[in-house]
Amino acid sequence: MRKVEVFVAGCPACDEAVKMVERLKCPACDVSIRDMRDPAVVEDARKLGVRSVPAVAVNGTLLDCCAGGVDESVLRKAGVGRP
Repeated sequence: MRKVEVFVAGCPACDEAVKMVERLKCPACDVSIRDMRDPAVVEDARKLGVRSVPAVAVNGTLLDCCAGGVDESVLRKAGVGRP
């Protein structure tokens, strides 16, 4: 099982990132949407190194895809969309 966390804060770019991850996910992907407006989520995100949203972590590792938005090729390289 691949744990995919999408860190968001209600912005249009965040909505697009969620749509992309939902479109790419496979049966082996456990996707959770983490709202940064929740202080507990902020603490979890800080531990992963999230500095801006949207951001995506796979199996506890922050992907290097998110400085200019979520990149589909980086998601696929991390295994999102593969069984």
